[in-house]
Amino acid sequence: MQAAPVRATAIPSFTVALRAVESLLMSGGQRTARRNAWNSVLEDRRRAKDRVEAERVLGQSLSARL
Repeated sequence: MQAAPVRATAIPSFTVALRAVESLLMSGGQRTARRNAWNSVLEDRRRAKDRVEAERVLGQSLSARL
């Protein structure tokens, strides 16, 4: 007796599911604006992280000179 074949179906990620719902509820312009806004948030976070790291490195180099 052979086991029945198993069919695997990938479960969409949360992001994929959210984008699908978003596409049903919003027009294209609103989707683009929301995506652009989120990309701006991510870029601001990256710049803030870089700024903190630069301040840390500068502080260490100044302490080493004293």
